[in-house]
Amino acid sequence: MNLSVKIAGITFKNPVTVASGTFGHTERYYSLEEVKKLGAIVPKTVTFYPQTGNPPVRIFETPAGMINAIGIENPGIDVFLANKLAALKSIGVPLIISIWGKDEEQFLGIVEKLNTQDGIAAIELNLSCPNLKHKVLVAQDPQATMQLVKKIKAVSKLPIIAKLSPNVTDIADIALAAQDGGADAVSLVNTFTAMAIDIKTRKSRIGNVTGGLSGPAIRPMAVYMVYRTARHVKIPIIGMGGIMNFRDALEFLIAGATMVAVGTANFVNPRAPIDVLEGIEAYMKENKIDDIREIIGSLKI
Repeated sequence: MNLSVKIAGITFKNPVTVASGTFGHTERYYSLEEVKKLGAIVPKTVTFYPQTGNPPVRIFETPAGMINAIGIENPGIDVFLANKLAALKSIGVPLIISIWGKDEEQFLGIVEKLNTQDGIAAIELNLSCPNLKHKVLVAQDPQATMQLVKKIKAVSKLPIIAKLSPNVTDIADIALAAQDGGADAVSLVNTFTAMAIDIKTRKSRIGNVTGGLSGPAIRPMAVYMVYRTARHVKIPIIGMGGIMNFRDALEFLIAGATMVAVGTANFVNPRAPIDVLEGIEAYMKENKIDDIREIIGSLKI
């Protein structure tokens, strides 16, 4: 039974990974043999300089979901390379490094530092960052997305995956722009902008006022966005958004995703990605499916 998938010429032994920001830097999992079963690992997003993140409260549970406003707290790229990367590489699973920059120069600076390292499979660009020319995110502006991806591709020695925001009119337009800029793949979706209010204090439940909604509540919308994007782009898609079990993951694969990333479920069940993988394997055996490619994009219309 073949579960391997290929993105940008890289073969991953199976289509299951984790969403950035939900697995930390996986320090508590390094020695676990089960982690080595994953197709890839995506550590917490890294920035050029250290970031302390947003003020508390940073997380608030909602019906069938969670709002978070962590603020990409991390030690910065230099500390990451010096203190984190070696341990991550020792796991023996392909690494997709998620990066975020406040501007183009920071993105390029991080990429140039990653170019000097071995043992990295790909770079994921977190495009939920400001577009300084307009009051929107890069991932909300097709032209800004294409230009940033194009400039990064010109200097990167590694494949580039563009992570897209769902907070747009048509995510397929943004995915096409990323493809036109040279992206090797896209990952979607990131969180939906959301908020919750304490009616007693009349204040936001989140210290940053707004945050990003994730979890099962967003899954139907995320599946649709993967389906729509798959009908417009030729590059692979890493699908995510509320995957809690293997059935959820299969929806994304059938809709057209090549890989799936487990996110919020990690907070509920740290073994969730393994459960998803084992469930996909059992589904394939039960349905006498020999190759995962028979599932990908197999939606019947």
